[in-house]
Amino acid sequence: MFLHRSSLGPVDLAFTDRYGGVSGVPWDELNLALEGDDPAALAENHARVLAGFAAGDVLADLHQVHGVEVVYAGAGGFASRPDADALVSDVPGVTLMVRAADCVPVLLADPDAGVIGAAHSGRPGLAAGVVPATIARMRDLGATSITAWIGPHVCGACYEVPAAMQAEVAALVPAAVATTSWGTPSLDLGAGVRAQLVAAGVTLIDLSRCTRESPDLYSYRRDGAGAGRLAGLIRLARQNGMGT
Repeated sequence: MFLHRSSLGPVDLAFTDRYGGVSGVPWDELNLALEGDDPAALAENHARVLAGFAAGDVLADLHQVHGVEVVYAGAGGFASRPDADALVSDVPGVTLMVRAADCVPVLLADPDAGVIGAAHSGRPGLAAGVVPATIARMRDLGATSITAWIGPHVCGACYEVPAAMQAEVAALVPAAVATTSWGTPSLDLGAGVRAQLVAAGVTLIDLSRCTRESPDLYSYRRDGAGAGRLAGLIRLARQNGMGT
């Protein structure tokens, strides 16, 4: 269920793999998408992840649109999913979730300030600066010393793009320029996000794995429109220990 799980002070975080759920072929098993799969299976998968990660927490997640919008998640979460690609919170007992299937899931925290964030950075989000926007919003909430965890995503050796698209992104994020293993233009989304984090003065913990090359992870590039979704999750533990 959890490809990686760790804590830093009051902050708990995790990235999921594809195992431990109930989705059938071709998702096999822990598909955390919003649609495209049996709704009952998706609901059960989400329930299992939240129970395993932080039973009793409120789940705050998004309808991701490959943009730069960052939203604040309060104690009640959201009445309906916002159209956004990042969220921040300073409320214990709220689990933030972003989904990915080749894009870069980024989890962020300042444990001392009690501020967390999560961002979904695909090619459009990288170019638009969704990760720097998330950092700025966290600093508005009082964060000063931020640590970021980069989760699994497609690597530069696998993410082929047209030369014109590569040039468009390179003009904004030069570090993202790469070449596929077969010698064609590509983008390294993770390298671009890393450069943005370093420029923002954020401490970086890189947990990268290539989704396309890892059968235990979902990949749009490998599996097409039927690909499932993995998730990055982060929370502040309640001070009384509930929900840990």
